[in-house]
Amino acid sequence: MIIGACVVHLYLPGVMSLKEKRALLKPLCNQLRKHFEVAVAEVENQDIWQSADLAIVTVANASDHVYAVLDKTLQWIEAEYRAVEIMDWETELR
Repeated sequence: MIIGACVVHLYLPGVMSLKEKRALLKPLCNQLRKHFEVAVAEVENQDIWQSADLAIVTVANASDHVYAVLDKTLQWIEAEYRAVEIMDWETELR
């Protein structure tokens, strides 16, 4: 069993309050869970308006499948969710 975790550092341009931030991130997290069957949570910078760190986690039998799922989630965020910008990400397997 391979567990893969990707921490994605996001920039949220135009967000002016924590309420706006949560209104933006909640649907993003829900759509990632629905489309890719991954676990998603905001793990850092909860009190900073224009910044968010999301942890995306998946489990599979092969590391190449884990990498593929996490890569597809990043590509989907960049292509479909234009309200956020990916600044950086880190992936770790166990």
